[in-house]
Amino acid sequence: MVDKIWTDKYPEGVSDQLDFGTYESVLDVFENACRKFADRPAFHNMGVIISYGELDKLSADFAAYLQTFTSLQPGDRIAIQMPNLIQYPIAVFGAMRAGLVVVNTNPMYTTREMEHQFNDAGCKALVVLANFGDAVADVLPKTGIKHVIVTQVADMQPTLKRLLMNFVIKRVKKMVPDFTIKNAVPFVTAMTRGRAATYQQTAAPKPDDIAVLQYTGGTTGVAKGAMLTHRNLVANMLQMDFILRTLRPGQEVAITPLPLYHIFSFTVNCLGMMSHGALNVLITNPRDIPAFIKELGNHRFTCFSGLNTLFVALMNHPDFKSLDFSGLKLTIAGGMALQKSVAEQWESITGNRIAEGFGMTETSPVVCVNPPGAIQVGTIGIPVPGTDVKIVDEEEKELPLGESGELCVRGPQVMKGYWQREEATRETMTKDGEWLKTGDVALIQEDGYLRIVDRKKDMILVSGFNVYPNEVEDVASAHPDVVECAAVGVPDDKSGEAVKLFVVKAHERLTADDVLTHCRENLTGYKMPKHVEFRSELPKTNVGKILRRELRGQ
Repeated sequence: MVDKIWTDKYPEGVSDQLDFGTYESVLDVFENACRKFADRPAFHNMGVIISYGELDKLSADFAAYLQTFTSLQPGDRIAIQMPNLIQYPIAVFGAMRAGLVVVNTNPMYTTREMEHQFNDAGCKALVVLANFGDAVADVLPKTGIKHVIVTQVADMQPTLKRLLMNFVIKRVKKMVPDFTIKNAVPFVTAMTRGRAATYQQTAAPKPDDIAVLQYTGGTTGVAKGAMLTHRNLVANMLQMDFILRTLRPGQEVAITPLPLYHIFSFTVNCLGMMSHGALNVLITNPRDIPAFIKELGNHRFTCFSGLNTLFVALMNHPDFKSLDFSGLKLTIAGGMALQKSVAEQWESITGNRIAEGFGMTETSPVVCVNPPGAIQVGTIGIPVPGTDVKIVDEEEKELPLGESGELCVRGPQVMKGYWQREEATRETMTKDGEWLKTGDVALIQEDGYLRIVDRKKDMILVSGFNVYPNEVEDVASAHPDVVECAAVGVPDDKSGEAVKLFVVKAHERLTADDVLTHCRENLTGYKMPKHVEFRSELPKTNVGKILRRELRGQ
């Protein structure tokens, strides 16, 4: 039972006693939405709209292809690697309907990162956007992947437009590299074959079955797969009804710029909005701000999810203020700290207040959120229904209100554990095994709202993505002229934090550009150091451990 200090702040009619048995699985959510809102639009992208009824049929076709034309069996893992395109929900729900476990994969991963994730998860299949085909072609021989389905950006367009757009993207804009993947099947071919086959409904997934392997970094620099079960994801979706419950069934238009392969967008937009029959407007490239704003002008949107850096980029564009915000009723922020000035400017321009929340990959992800009717800027709100939180000291002793310590979480959204990493799972739990340790230093105010004070872990948060120093250091230290190095997070106006790398070099010839060029070959863009500083030595403890905290302070 959540403490009265929080339940008193829940909107009228909301209780912490949620019925987490409303749905048995993510597929239950999907199938219910497809039945209930069959004629309503489900996803919009680049001028193409598919209804919930069409999504039901298309995902069944994809499932039929997987069942009929591949050797995949229920429980096998399939990686899905693409930005926000309509092909994403078709592939995800088609894979789940075929009984597979979805492995969400960042399209911007380097070959090193892909190789680790594909092998760690034991992926047997991959759905990938052609734009990243050259990197995939390089890494596939080092993995156990047997089936590859390649989609192109315009694959959901009408035939003539699809052919023209895909030709322009590849041949004119040069956005698709040349590559060869033996036996790869085009997405449109897979859909055609699946349409001619018959989808055989698999055994219904059990609540504790893994639905998604969601990878997150680790303090050792090795990405770990958080096992998110159907129960975890459904519970968190229902918990988010805490702020979504005012949505009108089948009437809302949600702007979805954050990638669906990120757990925040997956749960809040892909599942949460779906359960209410909302239309998700998928933004494929949110970094193209002029195009993004032009797309916003085509919709009378009612919901918007984003993060601090995205809000800043939009508001800095002169055309943003001319948009129609009269329908906007809900703005949700997560992924990184929301700056007060940004929140105030957003409200001034749109007339809508941002409801900031807090979560982790390991919690599916939402732990706390600000109630839309009682927002406190600068806080992460209060625990969502059915969630217990506490603040503990170094000995895991619970601290009273107002005192800062590590934030610990308990609830139905907490992951089953890390995939094939029992020791890492134990390390992230309290000694009694009941609470997840977040690694964030927080406090609970007298009024019950929570504030993040500091980060216990050395993790760096760049535009909502976790960057673990050890991974950056492992890559940088592989340069032959680097003696040792340390990565820390430093404040950044655009991304919240940026990676700064301190380097002790073996030879004077080593330059910052040399280090960055080496890192660029092995790290995704958001993990790249933005600053490189050379030092003659790094601060250390008496046992030789590098003091990252001291470097941050300097």
